[in-house]
Amino acid sequence: MIRAETKSSFLFPALLAPFMALLLGFPSGRALSPRGDAQASLLDASLTQDQDDDVVRVNTDLVVLNATVLDKNGKFVPGLKRTDFQVFEDGAEQKLATFTAEETPFAAAILLDTSGSMETRLSLGRSAAIRFLDGLREEDVAAVYNFDIKVDQLQDFSPGRDLPARAFGLRTKMMTALNDAVLRAADDLAKRDEKRRAIVVLSDGGENYSRASSDKALDHALQAGATIYAVNMSETGPGRDLGGGSILRNLAEKSGGRYVASPGGQELRDSFAAIAEELGHQYTLAYRPSNKARVGRWRAIQIKPGRADVTVRTRKGYRTPKN
Repeated sequence: MIRAETKSSFLFPALLAPFMALLLGFPSGRALSPRGDAQASLLDASLTQDQDDDVVRVNTDLVVLNATVLDKNGKFVPGLKRTDFQVFEDGAEQKLATFTAEETPFAAAILLDTSGSMETRLSLGRSAAIRFLDGLREEDVAAVYNFDIKVDQLQDFSPGRDLPARAFGLRTKMMTALNDAVLRAADDLAKRDEKRRAIVVLSDGGENYSRASSDKALDHALQAGATIYAVNMSETGPGRDLGGGSILRNLAEKSGGRYVASPGGQELRDSFAAIAEELGHQYTLAYRPSNKARVGRWRAIQIKPGRADVTVRTRKGYRTPKN
């Protein structure tokens, strides 16, 4: 239907082309061909995107969920099928369009906080980044960023497992643009081919310099299909900044990731190992919402597993675009 409409829409201008060419002094047809070629290419691309369920990044009608299923011991549960999942949006059950459970590569963006409040924790942050990179598989890629009053990319997405040399010369600088860092990483991940995407935040959670709000940063992460894993790098104890921890926890929970309260030790090592495992073995589900309205409102998502002995972690919802 789209191709038929396209043909008819260009029929009348095509008939007029020779006469317009005489009037305007151009060779016949030349004035219209760039516009026609461009629109035809866009329509072909639209058709390809709509027909290919794998190209979910550009299909705004398809909601994609990366789900982690854990048993009572917190271990990943393999071998589940499409019929083991029910997806609800604002309480209404949705029909799954696609379901995949294969092991697949993932892309991760590591965000290292270099603001003034991290002055005594910067070495620990670098160590945490190195530990996460060490746990990646050969097929996975990672990019490294640092953020303070601005966001800088230290390393583009790469299979390399070494922290870039620039990271060891970093010095802390005053304020914290955490939201801007999450937004930048999400937008870069959205351009990647990998279906599984993660943002790993190594920070004490302070936020006092971003142009973007936390809601906008989270929306960009959700649109990119990125799961946020937040490690609270602040010192533990009575003097710990509870507000900063709350910011990190909110980013992780709403995106379907996990919040790691310990900045080091065995708990951090175990958490990073679990994160790398689940990113490579998540279930990917997609559906087209039964509610077609586009009014820019938040819609809550819930996945109910068919087994009572497991729990499912995925993003909490998404914000619809406005018409």
